[in-house]
Parts: sequence; C-alpha cells; structure tokens
Amino acid sequence: MLREGKMKHEKIATFKFAVQKSLPVLFGYLFLGSAFGIMLYKAGYNWIWAVFISIVVYAGSGQFLLVSLISAKADIATTALMTLFINTRHMFYGLSYIEKFKAGGWRYPFMIFTLTDETYSVNSSITYIPENVNEPKARFLIGELDHLYWIIGSALGSLLSQLIPIDFTGIDFSMTALFVVIFIDLIRNNKGKSKIIGAIGVFSAILCLIIFGADKFLIPSLLITVAILSSFKKFFDVWEVAK
Repeated sequence: MLREGKMKHEKIATFKFAVQKSLPVLFGYLFLGSAFGIMLYKAGYNWIWAVFISIVVYAGSGQFLLVSLISAKADIATTALMTLFINTRHMFYGLSYIEKFKAGGWRYPFMIFTLTDETYSVNSSITYIPENVNEPKARFLIGELDHLYWIIGSALGSLLSQLIPIDFTGIDFSMTALFVVIFIDLIRNNKGKSKIIGAIGVFSAILCLIIFGADKFLIPSLLITVAILSSFKKFFDVWEVAK
C-alpha cells in the first residue's frame, strides 16, 4: 500500500510539473494551431483533416508549408524535399537530448516525434527536477501535452472558420510572417557566420527568383544555398574561430 501510494504521488507530481512547464506553449500553440486550421479550411479541408494532419505530421511551420503546397498543387517530390529542408534542424538540436530521451524507455520514439522548437526550449529551460518528479516521464508528458495543445488549436481554428462568418483574408500570410520573424531574430541574436549565411540565402533567393520566376525559385535557391554552405564549411568554421 505504501509503495502504491508513493507511486501515485509521483505520477501526480510528475503530471503537475509537466503541465506547469508546458503552459507557455499552450497559449502559443492555441493561436498558431488555430491559424493552421483556418488556412486548411480555406484550402478546402474540414476540421477532421486539420486534426488528422496535426496528429500524424505535427511539424508546425511544416504544416503551414503543407497547406501552401496543397493549394499550389505541388507534387510529392517537392513536398517531401521542402519538408526535409524545413525540419532538418530538429535532427541537429535533437542530438543533445538523445541520452535523456533514451532514459524514457518505450517513450523514446514518441519523445523524438513530439520534439518541436518550443518543446526543445521548454526542455532546455528545465534546470531543476523535484525529488518526487520522474524526469523521463515529465519530459515525455511535456512533449505529449504540447502536441495536444497543437491538435486542439488546429481543430478550434477549423471549426471557428465553419461556424463564424469571419473574413480571414491575409491569414495565409502567417507562414511568411513566421519565417521572416525567425530570420530576423536569427540575424539579430547571432554574430559572425550567421549573418553571412543569411546573406547567402537572400542572394540565392533573389537570383533564382529572377531566373526561374516566382513559381519555381524556391527549391533551386535552397539547393544553391546548401551547396555554397557545404563547399565553404571549413572556411566558415575557421573564420568563426578567428573572430
């Protein structure tokens, strides 16, 4: 009985800890998830599709991109390549949490799946774990709660679009605005090679826009940027150290 009571207390404490840590993500995901649901509804897909995509894909910015690609009737190859480019960053910053995630046992694959920018930020901000909190379970619950918030936001956005006659003109610009803000934040908060990398990306985009046009410039510009960065990686590393 004593052991069962202790385990129950640990479960409650762990859940409360996860909820507390994930609260900042709740408000952001309800808004951004709603924006995704609205965009998807405008593209001709109801709330069931919004929930399904949010459960299976769960890629945040990748989902906004998916709506744009669906609307543009992009082929599977383009969709797959663009999704890979956008979400590759998860593989890099996820490396720092491999050992912590492995401690979760069977939860390990789910913790990888639910690792987003916001979930990573929450996990990184955890500097103290109370004694009565199970850390692997807490990190697992944080990811699952964040996923749930996003699903709820997606459903709400889609349902509101159907029930309330609101003019959502311009909502599809939210993805563009999101990327612009991320790009500006990267340039402002990072020094050295980050600014050069940003300049290379902008130059490649403008060049390919002129050559290929607005409908076909994105993939060539990404390929050029990656090729340049890969070719001059050693130079960037040496230059950064020298500074």
